[in-house]
Amino acid sequence: MVEVLEPLTPAGERLATAAAELFYRRGIRAVGVELIAEVAGTTKKTLYDRFGSKDALVALYLRRRAVRWQEFLRGHLEAVPAGRERLLAVFDALDAWLREQDRGCAFVNAYAEIGGTDHPGVPVIRAEKDWMRECLTSLAAEAGFAEPGRVGGALHVLYEGATVIATAGGRSDAPAEARRAASRLLGS
Repeated sequence: MVEVLEPLTPAGERLATAAAELFYRRGIRAVGVELIAEVAGTTKKTLYDRFGSKDALVALYLRRRAVRWQEFLRGHLEAVPAGRERLLAVFDALDAWLREQDRGCAFVNAYAEIGGTDHPGVPVIRAEKDWMRECLTSLAAEAGFAEPGRVGGALHVLYEGATVIATAGGRSDAPAEARRAASRLLGS
C-alpha cells in the first residue's frame, strides 16, 4: 500500500522539492536550511513554520521518495501477468529506475548519514526496506511459491545488492545479473 501524503502549501511544496533535489545530489548533512530556503525562494522562517525542523523535512523527503518508487514499481508491474515473470519484472523496474538515479538508493545514502541515531528519517528508511521485502513476498505468494517469505527474502537481498552494485560499484548491468540469479533461484 502506498502512503498518502498530505498536500503542502505552495511554499511548502517548493521547499520540499528543493530539499529533495539537494539532499539526493549533495547529501543530507551537506545541505543547510539556508540553501534549501534560497533554492525554494522562501525564508528559513517559512521552512521552520512549514516543517518544524530540517530533520522533519528529511523524513518527508524520504517518505515522498518511497511513494515515488512504489508508484513507479506498481506501474511497471501492472503490465506483467501475475506469476514468476512479475517477480522477475521487479529487476527490470529497478534497472529502469536506476538509469535516472545516478547517486543510487536515496535510502542507503540517507542511512549512511543518519543511521544509528534517533533521526526521524531512520524509521522511514526501515519502513521502505520492509515494504520492498513485503512486496516481493506478496509477489512470491501470488506466483504460488510454497514458502513466499523465504523466496521474497532471498529476492530482496538480490534486489538490494543490485541497487548498491549498480551505482556504488559502477556496474550498470547489476539489475540484469540479479534478474538472472533470481530466475535461477525461482527454478528456471
